[in-house]
Parts: sequence; C-alpha cells; structure tokens
Amino acid sequence: MRHHQLTPLSHYDSPSFTLQTFIPFPARDAYLAIRAFNIDVARIADATSVETVGRMRMEFWRDAVTSALQGTPKKEPVAVLLAHAAEDLHARSGGQSRLSKSWFLRVIAEREKVLSNPPYANLAALETYAEHTYSTLLYLTLQALPLASVTADHLASHIGKATGIAAVLRGLPLVAFPPPPNHHSNQAAFGGAASSASRQGAVLLPLDIMAEAGVKEEEVLRQGADAPGLRDAVFAVATRANDHLITARTMLSSLRAGGEVDHDFEHAHEEEHRYSPQQLSAGTQAQQQDVERAFGVLMPAVATSLWLDKLQKLDFDIFNPSLRTTDWKLPWKAYWAFSRRNI
Repeated sequence: MRHHQLTPLSHYDSPSFTLQTFIPFPARDAYLAIRAFNIDVARIADATSVETVGRMRMEFWRDAVTSALQGTPKKEPVAVLLAHAAEDLHARSGGQSRLSKSWFLRVIAEREKVLSNPPYANLAALETYAEHTYSTLLYLTLQALPLASVTADHLASHIGKATGIAAVLRGLPLVAFPPPPNHHSNQAAFGGAASSASRQGAVLLPLDIMAEAGVKEEEVLRQGADAPGLRDAVFAVATRANDHLITARTMLSSLRAGGEVDHDFEHAHEEEHRYSPQQLSAGTQAQQQDVERAFGVLMPAVATSLWLDKLQKLDFDIFNPSLRTTDWKLPWKAYWAFSRRNI
C-alpha cells in the first residue's frame, strides 16, 4: 500500500516525500496517508474548472474520510490507506489514540473555501487558512505518533502557519496565470488554489498588504513580476511566514535553556486539542521530551526556511522560475537540522 502512494507524493509534494524519513517508522504509513489525502484534496481546484463540480468532489472526500475512519473505506487508494493508518494507530495505542475526523474535515472545508480563488481580506485571514490546513496536517501527524502535547502542538501551529503562508506565495504565479486544464505539477500540494485556464487569473495576496504596497491586481495580471509594489507586498507576506519560524526557534531555545515559552498556545482550547491535567502542567523536562518525540513532524520548518531564504536571495521576485523547482539541498540540510535538532 505504501508503495502505491510514494510515487504520487514524490511528484506532487516532493518536500513531504523527502521528509518522511524523519517520521518514526511506526507512524510513517499514517504520515503518508495524511499527505496523500492533502494532495488529493488540494488538486481538486486544479482538476476542475466548475466550482459546483469541485464542491461535489469535496463532499466525496467528506464521506470518504468518515467511512475510512469507521473502518469501511471506499474503494479509493487514499481512503484505504487512511483506514489502515487509523486501524494501526488504534492497535499501537491500545485503543487510546485516534485520528480526528474533525481535523480532516477542517482541511476539506478550508480547501473548499478557496475553490474560486477568493481574496484574503487581510494577513490574519491568510494565517487562518494556513492554520486550518498546514498546521492541522501537523496536528494529525502528531496524533499518529501518538503524542498529545501542548508544546508540540504549539510549535506545529507556528510551523504550519509559516509553511501555509509560504505555500500560497509559491503558488501565486500559477493562480495569476493558470496553466492548461488538468496541468499537474509539484505545486498542487503547495498553493492549493491552482486553477484551470478557463478561470480568470487572481492575485492571492492579502488585500491589506496589497493596499499598503500599492499593488493592483490588474497590473500584476498584465505586467507580472514588473507590477509596481509587488515585491514589497511579497516581502511583507514572506516576513510574516518567517516570523512564525523565528517564534518556533525561540520557543525551542527557551525550552533547552530551562525556561518557559513566553506566550500561550492560542488554539489550546479548541475541541480537538485534548490534554490531560498532567500534560497541561508539564514541566520543562517533560516538554523537552515531547519536543524530542515530535521533532520529525516539525521538519517542514526546514523546507520552508530554505524556500524563504531563496526568495530573499532573489529579491522577492515571486515569478522567478527557480522558486518552483525541487531544492536539491533539502535532503542534506534536513539531515543536518534533524541531527542537531535545529529548525
């Protein structure tokens, strides 16, 4: 079953394919199932030019997830893989852990919202999108270990937000200038909103950032990289992504120094974040142990950091083709980061 999914993952989401090696082996099938699910849901916008059809496919995935987690998967490879992962987690945890259906449904709902490429009203709305997609994928992977930890979830939230924001930036050229119908690329799992040629292009930057930088959508669609203010707007959005990575690194440094995290986890009280009293009051040593167990799940921070560094070196020219190629440095950069437990 795993072999069936490896080729699509390597094609559509090569960073996740590379980073699977850092996931503890018992949880790797679940990791592959979660990432394959993300690819299939993200590609709905790429594969459909009619929004109604896209919504029907989203509904299919709601049913597919529900039945898979109940142990009666549809005859669809990713659904079967999800069912196997859920059953294996139940066995490994002695029935104490599960993959949260509501988190899968949250990813689907958020992807459905962007089927028609609506603008993000502001930077906070873009962060919410990233939290409800990329951060949620990390929460699900932590569940698959299994690990319930406020600190690990807190780190995953920041890293997921950084990754999601960077993903929208990376997909911006494909959304602005849509490829032919059913064009498949390594962007599907990143931008999540690439569309077919029958749709009008859109510039998925937060409207408040565009206004501050003086960016006009019609000028981007006409002039591309030369549109006035575009690089300033991309810089502002990329800075927010980088800020989340800096926050995660600061949290790690503080914990290793025996200190406390300087801010609360804003999503700790959401329904699916269930922690025991002991987990909520865990001391620094216990938190460090949780982070050690979770570190492989947090490795998308490395891929995101590499991409943001490349964007900076290119002076925030988001249309530069090299930003949409596989980074050959990721495998050894990731190994180095994992061995030193730095992100």
